[in-house]
Amino acid sequence: MSSYLLNALLGAALAFAVQGVTAQPKPPADKAPKAEEKKPATTEKRVGMENAHAMCIGCHGIPGYKTAFPSTYHVPKIAGQQPAYIVNALKAYKSGERSHPSMRGIAASLTEDEMKQLADYYGGGK
Repeated sequence: MSSYLLNALLGAALAFAVQGVTAQPKPPADKAPKAEEKKPATTEKRVGMENAHAMCIGCHGIPGYKTAFPSTYHVPKIAGQQPAYIVNALKAYKSGERSHPSMRGIAASLTEDEMKQLADYYGGGK
C-alpha cells in the first residue's frame, strides 16, 4: 500500500474519531431547563463552606508543604491556631496588608462570616 493511501486512510480515521469524541448529544426535551428556571449570572456567588475548606486544606493540610510561587514558602499549619489570628490574617490578605498572591485571592472570595466559620473550624484543632 502506498504511503499516500495509508496517510489518507489514517487521516480519515482520525477525523471520524475526533468527530465522535467532540460531538455532544442533545439532552432529552424533558430534561432541558425551562425559561423560568434560568437564573441570571452574578458575580456575588459565594464559595460555600465546603469549597472554602477545600481551598484551605489543599495547602495547609499537607504536612511540610512548600509552595513554589511566588517563591519557595513553607505553608504553615493552621489547625489549632487561635481563631482571632486566622480571621486577622485572612483580613490582612484580603486588604493587601499581607502579600501572598494565592492567599490574597482566596481571602478576597470570603465574607467576614465565612472567615469566622473557617477560623472556628481550624481553631478547634480539627
